[in-house]
Amino acid sequence: MSFEANGDRAAFQLRFRSLVGEANEFTCPCDAAGHVVMDEMSERGAARRFMNLLGSPNWISGVALCSSNTAAINRMVYGWYPYPDYAQTNCIVLFGHNPKQHSWTPIYNAIRRAQERGAKLIVMDPRKSESAERADLWLPLKPGTDAAMCFGWLKVILDEELYDKAFVEKWTTGFAEFRKRVDEFPLVRVAAITGVAPELIAQAARMYATTGPAVIPWTPITDQQRNSTSAIRLMCSLRALCGYVDVPGGELLHGFHPDIIHESELELHDALPEAQRAKQLGADKHPAFTYRGTAALGEPAKRVWGYEWPNIVSGSYMANPSAVFRAMADGDPYPVKAFVTLGNNTLMSFANMQLIQRAMMNQDLIVAVEHFRTPTAQLADYILPGDAWLERNCLSDAFGWTAIYRPSQKVVEPPGECRGVYHFWRELAIRMGLGEQFPWATNEDVLDFRLQRMGMTFETFAEKHPYHLHKPRYRKYEQAGFATPSGRVELRSIILGELGFDPLPYWRDEPPHDPAWPLTMFMGVREDEYFQTGHRHIAALRTRSPEPRMFVAAVTAAHAGLVEGQWAQVVTPQGRVKLRTAIRAEMPERTVRVPHGWWLPERPEGDGTLSGAWEYADAQICPDDDDYLDMEQGIPHLKGIPCNVRAIEAPAHWVK
Repeated sequence: MSFEANGDRAAFQLRFRSLVGEANEFTCPCDAAGHVVMDEMSERGAARRFMNLLGSPNWISGVALCSSNTAAINRMVYGWYPYPDYAQTNCIVLFGHNPKQHSWTPIYNAIRRAQERGAKLIVMDPRKSESAERADLWLPLKPGTDAAMCFGWLKVILDEELYDKAFVEKWTTGFAEFRKRVDEFPLVRVAAITGVAPELIAQAARMYATTGPAVIPWTPITDQQRNSTSAIRLMCSLRALCGYVDVPGGELLHGFHPDIIHESELELHDALPEAQRAKQLGADKHPAFTYRGTAALGEPAKRVWGYEWPNIVSGSYMANPSAVFRAMADGDPYPVKAFVTLGNNTLMSFANMQLIQRAMMNQDLIVAVEHFRTPTAQLADYILPGDAWLERNCLSDAFGWTAIYRPSQKVVEPPGECRGVYHFWRELAIRMGLGEQFPWATNEDVLDFRLQRMGMTFETFAEKHPYHLHKPRYRKYEQAGFATPSGRVELRSIILGELGFDPLPYWRDEPPHDPAWPLTMFMGVREDEYFQTGHRHIAALRTRSPEPRMFVAAVTAAHAGLVEGQWAQVVTPQGRVKLRTAIRAEMPERTVRVPHGWWLPERPEGDGTLSGAWEYADAQICPDDDDYLDMEQGIPHLKGIPCNVRAIEAPAHWVK
């Protein structure tokens, strides 16, 4: 792959300079296809640094609907994003998450070790997943009802006085109002919403509250619901009310490592003028993780953590993706004309693929830094070959989530003209007259700079430390309070109230049922073989999973006239996608699961389908109108979309 796949270097520099230099509105989604992984997130803060210096607030990412949005909402409740203490916990709660031995391996191992020493496992999942089969309790809740389930647990815990009264009295604010809101959710109501029997809901709540300390690990499922903000806040409230925050066996507020410079410190958010922050797309309507939504957290963060701009898992100071794509497509509220995507198959990574293609086709410049000619890269003016994580050195701290640092040493040099993300941004900065703000010539120089307080280079650190952390300190809030405006755990959110939202968590009912859409679909769950959308070209994986499939129960398939292996369309109000029928015993009735990210790299380009993406990609059947967006964050509802299925003839590509 050449460095400029569709043009020459000089033309790229001239065109980029003229576009972003004049418009000063620029957007850059930089992340993996719906999930955070090292390969795309290891950019040393360089992307944010470049954009803040350039004057653009419109950085977006797949992390907007995958863990980083959760981090941003957690900050509103208690000032950091807590990380589970698996080694000492007595109970683990999984909301839809299904860690496996070959995927989410460290989490899978931590859960297994905890169970071996007697920890309880509670799993909530519409499917009877592998984790559900291993659980002490399995609650088969309906897709997208996580918030309602949390209300049910809280009702039991508060009614039966299973909460930590001393902690609530001293370290929370808004408890009386919060209690009244929880009282609106008797178990009979929660059971009607979730489909889980009241007795089972109560049993699970009691197990969580009485066998602790317990943990509720992050789940990508709750990130992607129309009640996501409330559900995340309610999970935070469960942790706090039961006294499980920043205690051994609970969930720890790590803060910054005192001897290693955090990537947030490289991002230079204070260099972005306030007038430019005010232009951030989506901040007016969906502000939760934007500059506007996080502004009130700056002073508390500096008071508690010593730095004003903690950007945990890049979950703060983002623009809203749907708003960015609408500005790109229609110029409202202002035009966006240059788009850079790094390691992100953007077209297939967000909701409303129809809008995203229209947005991209309205750009004057598209640059993709990639490994493969993904459907997104096929629309680019320039494709720059990026390196892979085995081809670069890295410091890993769970993307700023923890104060535990692990070195990742490159094992091979990147081939050909492949370059790392830091190289890309630095070289671009030099050509834009910002080179003096990127004084580190290489990625290794950045790593050495970040380790300077320890008095060692990255090479020395990697030789001496397979990991590095200081002895954990618990209940740090007793010294400095929580990094919130009140200094306490905010059950009633001061920030959300001031932004014009309900300051208490709530439940937002689904839109009225339409008999044209009798089934419920959830999407975004990957097949075992494919973590990224770019992996369909790998022969060994395609042999194991050669075709796109939808997963349904036998009774659902029979009702639709489908049999195992038959081709079908899944149709939603947004669009339709072709998939082969796969009947699975673990699937609940009237529910359809659509895996994430299908396209066909082997299909020749130029037939109008973007290598099959327009036939098989799930992003085209997920809406992003107001009914299907979380109000505070503006992220799409991927867990519980009304749909229908119908039999079709096998697509020509699959006819032998």
